Amino acid sequence: MALVRIVARDLPDTPLDAAAAFHSRIVPQVRRQSGADIAVLLDHADHAHDSWRKAAIEELAREAAPCRLNAVIGPDGEACDAVCAFLDSAPGVTAQLFTTDDAA
Repeated sequence: MALVRIVARDLPDTPLDAAAAFHSRIVPQVRRQSGADIAVLLDHADHAHDSWRKAAIEELAREAAPCRLNAVIGPDGEACDAVCAFLDSAPGVTAQLFTTDDAA
């Protein structure tokens, strides 16, 4: 089965609001993909978002095991596609956040 991409873009600018929106909108989408390896696609955000993102991806990955779940931070495009292709072929990688070069 190919890697499932779940788009988690256009979240609010403030960390608490972004985390709340992620949990209400994106977590249910992730759970509906039970049994699939997943890449959650996020927009770039400043460092204030790092903690909630890391915690959410790690917990979702634990819940999804033995399937894999990772995040790719950066705009859609070649870099995002390259990271997703890597993840699709890397069976031991899970619970990680990857930032593309074009994310800044």
